[in-house]
Amino acid sequence: MNDSNLNGRLASASYQLVETRLQTKLDNGITRCDLCLWRCKLSHGQRGFCQAHVNRNGTLYNLSYGIVSSMEVGPIEDKPVKHYRPGSKVLSVGSYGCNFRCGGCHNLEISWGTEALDELARGESKAAYVTPDELVEAALRQGVEGIAFTYSEPAVWLEYLLDVSEAAYRAGLYTVYVTNSFVTDEALELMAPQVDVVCSDIKSMRDEFYHQVCPVGSVSEVLDSIEKAQRLGIHVETRTNIIPGYNDGPEELRQIAEWIRDHLGAESPWHITRFFPAYKLSDVEATPAETLWQAHDIACEVGLTNVYVYDDKGCDCAAENLPVEAFLNADDAQVHAVKKCSASCCGDDGVLLKRYEEELPR
Repeated sequence: MNDSNLNGRLASASYQLVETRLQTKLDNGITRCDLCLWRCKLSHGQRGFCQAHVNRNGTLYNLSYGIVSSMEVGPIEDKPVKHYRPGSKVLSVGSYGCNFRCGGCHNLEISWGTEALDELARGESKAAYVTPDELVEAALRQGVEGIAFTYSEPAVWLEYLLDVSEAAYRAGLYTVYVTNSFVTDEALELMAPQVDVVCSDIKSMRDEFYHQVCPVGSVSEVLDSIEKAQRLGIHVETRTNIIPGYNDGPEELRQIAEWIRDHLGAESPWHITRFFPAYKLSDVEATPAETLWQAHDIACEVGLTNVYVYDDKGCDCAAENLPVEAFLNADDAQVHAVKKCSASCCGDDGVLLKRYEEELPR
């Protein structure tokens, strides 16, 4: 497709809310979101903890469908993934919103996405809107072999992930899901036929650590999701970002390595990455190299055979990415036109801005 045709399609593409794939209608207009393990119960006008799903008159809709915050081309090894299509390149893509609140987040404006999602809710957003077919076309023009959903938690825009993955499959591209694995079995079962790779964090083996980034989270839920993804036939690789004073104890590192060995297999890749100071953890030192290599040695001692250390890499960050329009070869004004929902579900009052987290127990 030539650039003029693409520009025409972008100009005519119409942003709108898309119905959430996994939801359960309860009593009194309350609907439960079943995408992630928060399982938010939302009333009319209320948005979930991720801020990207909203209840309109008893039905949940995804605010962020097709809304792209960042794109970049790079090797699959940067996700990090080393045992699936090594040497190939992926188009990484992210949106806004997350079901965690990590104190050391390097993608804060993207992952939490509060301001961007507020603007979408008000019909004031100028964020890029890209249809699934347009994203696949951009990937093919870039000459990549796959598309990676990253930067923000992909479960937040599962509806878009599924539609893109289906289009990518038809075009001969693979898909990578970079995740915190705080997702439901139902979501994994929807993804399994179309998503080729899951790269998941194992942040800790202690519930106390997970409660700092997600008050309702637990280690067992995350580990169960990782193991289920592998049982469903998805290629799984795991990563641990080692934070000094938080999850760097030798015994905890040993427990992570042993869990991988016992539940994913001795050959399952484990990626050990360096923490760099950020946000609420700006006063924490970067991880010493000796700590990373201690984790490596522990993993080898317990029998893992594919252990990788990254002295210079902490997260899959989007800070230095090119603008989205650079990948679309589209006019800047078209890409960043104001997004107003074209569906009729919202009514005259628009989307109310109720903060789910404000109603959490203190």
